[in-house]
Amino acid sequence: MDVSMFDDPIFVKTGTFLVQEIACITDAIDFLERWPVRHRDLIHETALTACYEAHDGHKPASVARNAVEGFARRAGILEDPETVMPWMTSA
Repeated sequence: MDVSMFDDPIFVKTGTFLVQEIACITDAIDFLERWPVRHRDLIHETALTACYEAHDGHKPASVARNAVEGFARRAGILEDPETVMPWMTSA
């Protein structure tokens, strides 16, 4: 099992009709690095630091996942997986 994978992916709204799946530490780092600089804050910095520490093996992936989920919730972009999954997997 890949230790960089999250047990459960995080879904974030990235546009009016766009939802991004964050399934691993690398996905999370990429997402946080692309976050607009003018909208970054301490919560963003904390989540990004947790991801880098997990990537380097200093923290478990679950710590990074929780930090990213908290950031997304605070930013108002966290999507409920039960709402997202049915239409993502339909024809």
